Amino acid sequence: MYRKLFSPKKIGTMTVRNRIVMTAMGNYLAEADGCVSDADIAFYGARAKGGVGLVITECACINLEIGKGNCHQMAVDNDEHIEGLKKLADEIHKYGSAIAVQIYHPGRQGIAAINGNTTMQAPSATECQAVHQPTHEMTKEEINDTIDRFIQGAKRLQKAGIDAVEVHGAHGYLIGEFLSPYTNKRTDEYGGSFENRMRFLDEIIAGIRRECGKNYPIIVRYSADEFMSYVGHPELGLNLEDGIKIAKHLEAQGVDALDVSCGIYETMNTAWEPVGFDQGWKIHIPTRVKEAVSIPVIGVSVIREPEYAEQILQEGKVDFVGSARQFFADPEWGNKAQQGKEKSIRKCISCLHCMESLMMTDINQMPMACAINYEGGKETHFGDAHLKQDGKNRVVAVVGAGPAGMEAARILAKRKFNPIVFEKNHEVGGQILYASKPPKKGKTAWLTDYQKAQLEDLGVEIRLNHAPTLEELKELNPYAVFVAQGSIPIMPKSLPGIEGEKIFTPIDILSGKVTLRDKKVAVIGSGMTGIETAELLGAQGNEVTVFEMEDKIGPGVFFQSLIDIMGRITEYGVKLFPKHRLIKIEGTTVTMETTDTKEAKIFNFDAIIVSLGTASNTELLEEMQTVFDKVVLLGDAAKVGRIEGAIGSGYKAAFEL
Repeated sequence: MYRKLFSPKKIGTMTVRNRIVMTAMGNYLAEADGCVSDADIAFYGARAKGGVGLVITECACINLEIGKGNCHQMAVDNDEHIEGLKKLADEIHKYGSAIAVQIYHPGRQGIAAINGNTTMQAPSATECQAVHQPTHEMTKEEINDTIDRFIQGAKRLQKAGIDAVEVHGAHGYLIGEFLSPYTNKRTDEYGGSFENRMRFLDEIIAGIRRECGKNYPIIVRYSADEFMSYVGHPELGLNLEDGIKIAKHLEAQGVDALDVSCGIYETMNTAWEPVGFDQGWKIHIPTRVKEAVSIPVIGVSVIREPEYAEQILQEGKVDFVGSARQFFADPEWGNKAQQGKEKSIRKCISCLHCMESLMMTDINQMPMACAINYEGGKETHFGDAHLKQDGKNRVVAVVGAGPAGMEAARILAKRKFNPIVFEKNHEVGGQILYASKPPKKGKTAWLTDYQKAQLEDLGVEIRLNHAPTLEELKELNPYAVFVAQGSIPIMPKSLPGIEGEKIFTPIDILSGKVTLRDKKVAVIGSGMTGIETAELLGAQGNEVTVFEMEDKIGPGVFFQSLIDIMGRITEYGVKLFPKHRLIKIEGTTVTMETTDTKEAKIFNFDAIIVSLGTASNTELLEEMQTVFDKVVLLGDAAKVGRIEGAIGSGYKAAFEL
């Protein structure tokens, strides 16, 4: 079905069994000393077993003392790391896949607090505008030492049986900083002209060739466009024409393949895209590079669907299709595609929980997590191999077919229980039904599509349009009752006028129950639900004003997602009023009070949307807890949260029952 996708291709002397590449992403699974952990081996092994042809690991440190991104990151800076790397290579090879290890130094994008509280090394003392860490210009001695560390790191990989080395020159890390005129202001032989800015990377490549020989494959990952236009400075940094020039230069230097990406920390959303970026939005970048060189090109572009991957391969736009997050979300993507089981693929919904959790790892000491794949990064403890088959066809009633209820039903069925799912609405999905309705949020519904297909394959009974009574549940004589009833909007009755006829909830708008067009609309509350509702209203031609009592719009919203949506609502002319607390509503007149000056302000609207959060739905809960021995609360019914909490609670409850 996917002839090109599953055809082999060589990168230098290395044969890759198909065109599927898991590109690098951090995971916080390595040991504190940089050694490969059992969790690493299980994580990457699952992706190789699942059909990835070339696994590229997270970026490994060439200087663990002053060049790491987090405190549990793979490293290649001493011989003690070779043994673990060999075990990792052996695991990947067991499944017929190839492995490359990406080597890097964070440069000015590193965090001083975890790097000896020293200033971060960089080609020039240009502070990163995203992490704002102290930075110093590298001396010649530091440059020479760092080059040698890259070379020796690659040599250790070769000794460990790693098939190829990927030199990380992308995303604004140290090598990329030398390449870009935005970050490289040097006036010596390592700065200024194109040739000088390439020199740092050229000497690394030449050294690896010298130490590892002409047959050891070298891949270079680089940002072919830094997208400084995304932050209003198109004149700064590398653009695509520069990226094409770099590609030709690297081919001339003897590099075996190019892994083409884009962006730096200041333009982070172009490298690690939020939901607002469509599949294929940047495929023109690796395509332009491929047109300019004859060596293989790995391309990334929010690739999620096998059909699209095959299409861009057939069209000659790339030689290999790359993704990191997709294979975090579903390690079996390759096998499922090859077997024609597209509906069973758990497609990444670009929610960025992985990135948000990665940025918190050194604070909470927890590995990176995927919102929709609870097993991701936890393969040593969770997954099909760890599921007990002791359900004995015992009935478990699952009340609610949102993400938590369906995930629980999926795992229960795999354990040979007999889950029966009740859903009061005419379709499954719960809150996902509403979350997928704002502009650019259609990917979110992929989760429901996957869960629905899984339950169908497992033969799980779902009773739609059915809110069970206590008597119905009793008749089932269930071994347990899982309550996943979700949440309901908070409408504080203490607020005068909150029950007026022109007062609506976000669900009213997102469900289509209420449609507003060409109206003057207020949205009270700018959490993710409120601001996405405002975007939908703006797209429908309304004049929208958002009020928020906190100091800034979007409290609690992950900054990448906020940047994404704020860029779009600006186009609709949405007005934003932070530091405004709702006092009362009189018909369609709203009285607000500024939180800093305590000034009262009066506004008039045609409709008012109250988005002040949600509360757990406790319908029948007390009665169920009285009647049944095992009553387990899942998702929002237990604690209002986001998708990752719903999936996690459903998985764990079913796993532990």
